[in-house]
Amino acid sequence: MRPPPLLTLITDLRFLDHDTGGDHPEIPARLQAIFATLEQSDCFPFLGFQGTRPAERQWLAAAHDEGWLFRFEEAALSGKTSIDHPDNQICYDSFEVATLAAGAGLTAIDLLEQGLAAAAFCLVRPPGHHAERIRPFGFCFINNCVVAARYWQQHHGRKRIVVFDFDAHHGNGIQSAFEREADSLYISIHEHPSFSYPGTGYVDEKGFGAGHGSILNLPLSPGAGDEQFLALLHGPVADKIAQWRPDAMIVAAGFDGHKADEMSGLLYSTGLYEKIGQSVRRWSNIYCDGRLLSILEGGYELTVLGESVEAYVQGLLSR
Repeated sequence: MRPPPLLTLITDLRFLDHDTGGDHPEIPARLQAIFATLEQSDCFPFLGFQGTRPAERQWLAAAHDEGWLFRFEEAALSGKTSIDHPDNQICYDSFEVATLAAGAGLTAIDLLEQGLAAAAFCLVRPPGHHAERIRPFGFCFINNCVVAARYWQQHHGRKRIVVFDFDAHHGNGIQSAFEREADSLYISIHEHPSFSYPGTGYVDEKGFGAGHGSILNLPLSPGAGDEQFLALLHGPVADKIAQWRPDAMIVAAGFDGHKADEMSGLLYSTGLYEKIGQSVRRWSNIYCDGRLLSILEGGYELTVLGESVEAYVQGLLSR
């Protein structure tokens, strides 16, 4: 039996069917730019590809209220073009596509658990880390990372899940899902909420009750770049993961902190993403037997998005 590819990409052409209109940052061309770059990359021979499936209702409901799921589906099928805010653009296909994006994580986890993938990266849209249990936020409708975490915990028995989020924006939806739980850890490096959407993610937000200490927010001031990020990555992030010793790792992989991306005031280089990939690959090997799942979140500047994802992939391929 042949060994699995070093990295399996979970994706589907149907992700292009989520139409956000002509003047919106989260567009199908994001995925097209990523694939165009990867196809020309020297890492391409080491990649495997796998389609997705719709996330079953029980797993969507493990992360979201049924009322929100019905409202989202009804809005899409009735022809509405947005939900709750003009940022949250939808089309007729958006609910179906969002369930496929959430299902990509479940597909990846099954492959990891069966030994059919060494690591997995879900290249999906729409993104998910802002979506809360009962409402959409910031281009996000279903929280792909939370759905994946619940599936890993409840279906495969991997109780201690860490989600590490390096998107430029704080993942309020992941935090709100985890902040009262002892077995779910959320770590986020993001632009300081005083300057950045969605206005959450302050240092003193650490969780409540049994979940106190399950949230680690590490905000950066506008203008911060690689040096400041790496100091957090190799310091408090590495320390927290070593202390916590997860059963599995999920990475919310957002690329909008790049210095060319106008969606934040952060100044990351393309090369930083390779170093992030190397770190999460190493931590997953040390603490959770290589169980590593990455899920695409933000990243909107098409001229650098492909090369940023390629750099991260190169890091994931490191041993």
